[in-house]
Amino acid sequence: MLAGTTAAHADVADTPQVTEVGYSNVTPLAQAAAGLPKVSPSQLLSLAQSQVGIRENSLGGGTKFQAWYMSTPRARQTLARDGGTLAGYANAAWCDMFVSWVGDRLGITPVLGSDSYTVQHARWFAANNRWGTAPTPGAVVFFGWSGGKSFDDIDHVGFVVRDNGDGTIQTVEGNTGNGAVEVRTRSAGSVVGYGYPYYTATDKA
Repeated sequence: MLAGTTAAHADVADTPQVTEVGYSNVTPLAQAAAGLPKVSPSQLLSLAQSQVGIRENSLGGGTKFQAWYMSTPRARQTLARDGGTLAGYANAAWCDMFVSWVGDRLGITPVLGSDSYTVQHARWFAANNRWGTAPTPGAVVFFGWSGGKSFDDIDHVGFVVRDNGDGTIQTVEGNTGNGAVEVRTRSAGSVVGYGYPYYTATDKA
């Protein structure tokens, strides 16, 4: 099972290495990153945290994140995979729509992924060898409230702001608390795993 294992990953874009004429060992995400805007983990977190306070309505909808997702071709792809109706997204759980919206606004969807279903988004990271157990800033964190560590145990998603070093992490999440974007402190024990976007720029030390 991939969940709980640590895949080799980099917090920033890797340097492409050509091993022989006509062949490159660059991964698909590295190839995609080459044509994307330069975005670092701190830039992503700045945008995500700027959304704190946005809240859903009494029906669980009405956010710009849900409205955006419904307008995307990706929504139709996930409907074909998962079933349901496009209108159903209007009041659906939107934690992963928030994560996907942030990636879209920064122009890095190809290296962060886009989904409405946390389990499938986690599997996308694993399929791209970007799944592990280290809470690095800017990682996408997948939670399982039961304490289980398999993909099917995933209930929620957000971004890691930092590792607090005491068994907790600080995060920024959508659809949390009473249905809002909030900065939270979470126990690392509730984490199933982390997905690592292929960032296209580094943060200066």
